[in-house]
Amino acid sequence: MKLVIAEKYSVAAQLAKVIGVDIKREGYFEGKEYLVSWCVGHLVELAEPGYYGDHLKKWKYQYLPICPEKWAYRVKSTSKKQYETLKKLMLDREFSVPMESLICATDAGREGELIFRLLYQQAGCTKKVERLWLSSLEDEAIREGFRNLRPASAYDNLYQSALCRQHADWLVGINCTRLFSILYGDSPLKIGRVQTPTLAMLVEKEEQIKAFKKEKYYVAHVITGGIDAASEKIKDIKTARELCEKCKGKPVKVISVKKENKDQQPPSLYDLTTIQQDANKIYGYTASDTLEYLQQLYEKKLCTYPRTDSRYLSEDMEANAERMYRIIRGVYPFLQLEEIKPDLSRILDSKKVTDHHAIIPTREIDKAKIENLTEAQRNILHLLSVRYLCAVSGTYQYETVAVELECEGVSFFAKGKTVLEPGWKEIYRTYRDLLSPGKDLTEEEFVLPDLQEGMVLPGADTKSNEHWTMPPKRYTESALLAAMERAGKDEMENDVERKGLGTPATRAQIIEKLVQDGMVIRDRRQMIPTEKGMQLIQLVPEQIKSPMLTAEWENELLRISKGESVPEAFMEQIRNMVEDLVRSYKDVYREKEENEMREKLGSCPNCGADVLSGKYGAYCAEKCGMKLNRARKVELTDEQVKDLLNGRRIFLKNLPAKSGGTYSAYYVPDGVEEYSYEGKDGKHYSGKQFKIRIEFPDSD
Repeated sequence: MKLVIAEKYSVAAQLAKVIGVDIKREGYFEGKEYLVSWCVGHLVELAEPGYYGDHLKKWKYQYLPICPEKWAYRVKSTSKKQYETLKKLMLDREFSVPMESLICATDAGREGELIFRLLYQQAGCTKKVERLWLSSLEDEAIREGFRNLRPASAYDNLYQSALCRQHADWLVGINCTRLFSILYGDSPLKIGRVQTPTLAMLVEKEEQIKAFKKEKYYVAHVITGGIDAASEKIKDIKTARELCEKCKGKPVKVISVKKENKDQQPPSLYDLTTIQQDANKIYGYTASDTLEYLQQLYEKKLCTYPRTDSRYLSEDMEANAERMYRIIRGVYPFLQLEEIKPDLSRILDSKKVTDHHAIIPTREIDKAKIENLTEAQRNILHLLSVRYLCAVSGTYQYETVAVELECEGVSFFAKGKTVLEPGWKEIYRTYRDLLSPGKDLTEEEFVLPDLQEGMVLPGADTKSNEHWTMPPKRYTESALLAAMERAGKDEMENDVERKGLGTPATRAQIIEKLVQDGMVIRDRRQMIPTEKGMQLIQLVPEQIKSPMLTAEWENELLRISKGESVPEAFMEQIRNMVEDLVRSYKDVYREKEENEMREKLGSCPNCGADVLSGKYGAYCAEKCGMKLNRARKVELTDEQVKDLLNGRRIFLKNLPAKSGGTYSAYYVPDGVEEYSYEGKDGKHYSGKQFKIRIEFPDSD
């Protein structure tokens, strides 16, 4: 008897059906040769800091960093029932027939491997384990997988990579969240190894938008012979209008005509990130939604495994690839175009296939009732099918024309484009026209008349247009996914395999977490950092928010999964970084602690922060530049500062008069004023201080 453990119930049910396990029990399926059960995602998770000592339940700087020597795990309370079922099955506690071995059938990827291994260890199981590795849940793919089980040890490096990812995320997340919450937060400031650099990219873009200064400019046009040519930018409307008047009705000479033939190769097949980008641009689906729809199609056997970063098929799939092309054309008659021989060489490259090949439809679509799918499922399946047809179709070819004209000594420019061979873009055009997905994926054709250098065109009509310079565009979710994928690419070596923030399988989750934590909001399709998110990025150091550093870590995790790097070295790097970071904020913490011990005198009239009693008099805790220990050159006591901050006047005696004598008066607070003077050292000093109104006491 063998125990098969899948990642979720729906997959376990499909596996059971294919291998003939048909008796449903509570928590598992039973057959003659196999038992099939399932996890509920992560059944076993890392213990909270408090497990390592009651003192760590408190968020205190002196207890940081928290770096367990031996990692502790616990069973999730919400999954305890299924865990107990699995444990009994794994340890033979309810069966007279001995359980010979286990088959790990969790999702074929880094996280799936981790889910099974942690369960196996937590249950104390020592039985032999084989690995079922599937890229499709089609019946034949499942049978083939069971015929080619591999020893679990073949995936030890993948498990080590998953473990390093989990431990690194815990160390960075727990320690940095506690550190910066203790130092700066009224409420927890959630920080993550990948989510914080992602947030930093959004904040950087927002700062660029805020710093942008909108400027108006004008463009003059000459219109003649079917050509509308534009001038360079003109700063003022008067000059633009004068140019139009000057050129109106005047002949226009052709100075140069530059023609260039260009082509655009078909796109590669989809990996998870690229289909998430297109689904967001075309349908407005979030990355998380798209992954969910793909998972549903995968479990319905209509598409291959979605959590992949490959955009190619392996070369041994050539026969199946050609058959898939024929099936798609038959299933989608509205995409029937001129019959072509598909160029499969564009999508077959074993060297570019990682754990899984690209996401494609399966042969099951040939007999499936696609009309019974939900609208979202149909749309995603449409995208997969259209992309497949495009990927094996002809090159898109076109000619560009750049023309320079001259009128009254001023240059005007026009561009044209003529499609020579529509190739793969014809499929997108058909898709757009028939399904109206809401986004034009084709390029406009604008044909210029045939022109030759030296030609003189008849008198021109003219016009001028007003324009504004445009600020940088905010990230849409599609653009953010692309930026996460590109992060670090320019700085990293060309031969680095994985670059970017996170993996295709985790990016959607990262974006959702930023939204859930209140760091980012979705405004239609734009991703906008909140004030809370902006403030967080201002607080954290470069090493925590650097996309480059996190991209390097992700590549190192990939190397660990391939046995090319040592897990211990990676974890030592993470531990050292966390320890150094905590240590570097020691002085900041001490100052905060001292401030908390000092008497609060009131609120700063300039910035609203606490005013504290210090060794050299009262001062603003935020050090905003407000002078609080004196007024009109008179040193103030803490009690006098407290009265002024609370709007009360203070009485001062023996104030020096210009005449040489002294006088007594009330100092009445009257807001804040700026001061500026040159010191005896020749340096210039400036700042803010109490604005004081003087009132004299009534004479008896």
